[in-house]
Amino acid sequence: MTETRVNRPAPREPAEPSARPRVGRAVRVRPTPIGSPWAPYALLAPFFLLFAAFGVFPLLATGWDSFHRVELTAPADREWVGLHNYARLLDDGFFWNALSNTVVIGVLSTVPQLLLALGVAHLLDVRIRGRGFFRVVALAPYATSVAAATLVFALFYGRDHGMANWALGLLGVGPVDWQNGAWASKFAVSSIVVWRWTGYNALIYLAAMQTVPRELYEAAALDGASRWRQFVHVTLPGVRPAIAFTLLVSTIGAVQLFGEPLLFGSGAGATGGADHQYQTLGLYLYEQGWVNLHLGRAAALAWVMLLGLAVAFACVRGVRRARGAL
Repeated sequence: MTETRVNRPAPREPAEPSARPRVGRAVRVRPTPIGSPWAPYALLAPFFLLFAAFGVFPLLATGWDSFHRVELTAPADREWVGLHNYARLLDDGFFWNALSNTVVIGVLSTVPQLLLALGVAHLLDVRIRGRGFFRVVALAPYATSVAAATLVFALFYGRDHGMANWALGLLGVGPVDWQNGAWASKFAVSSIVVWRWTGYNALIYLAAMQTVPRELYEAAALDGASRWRQFVHVTLPGVRPAIAFTLLVSTIGAVQLFGEPLLFGSGAGATGGADHQYQTLGLYLYEQGWVNLHLGRAAALAWVMLLGLAVAFACVRGVRRARGAL
């Protein structure tokens, strides 16, 4: 019996997929939600909605209330007064007193704060042991509650049993009434701000210092520059944007200063002392709106503060442009 062999064709190997589609063949790509041209707007929509609800609308509503006589007890009852609330601020001696106190406390707190922050950042930039620990210590005052810090400083500056007067007594200086003195109270409030924000600004400067190329320091050292000249001619130009940022934020914070002067005086509240000696614009706004219940006047003051900051920053920018053009 003979076997019959059947010659079967060998199985074909699967063709390799071509890397490119054939010429003339249309390739359809299904649009995905992420690839849609409207996707960026959809992703940004939550931010704009929240910003409009909690940023733009309160700002416009405050501006509208500033042109009305409206009390906090009856916010729905409005009487159009035009620019009366703004004109009344110009004739109010307490407003000018609060403005003067805000400027003085702002200078006393901002200038030493930024200078100390530069020094602390320069020390932290040096390769020393435990740099992480010292950075945490520098940031600890910023993480402390403003109420706790202010109450501790109020005890520190106590007239009868405070440590500040005790230290002055060792130097032969008589006791100082830190809460009722005209300049002493401003200095005390400024010291609280300096203590809380120096470490925060120091870490910003430290981050900026670490971006300065080390080759510049090596070249300056080869040229015989001392550590001080390296700091002045290499470090300061490198951290100039950070200094501008902290100066801007510190100025805004000085205008909005509220918690420290409110809690510093024992029972003084929004008046900022018995003679309003350290009442800031933030305290005066709170007194007008939530103590005297004059919501329209408080709204006008809020817009004056905003416009004052805008004018000040515009003047600084104009001066910088004029200097750059020379």
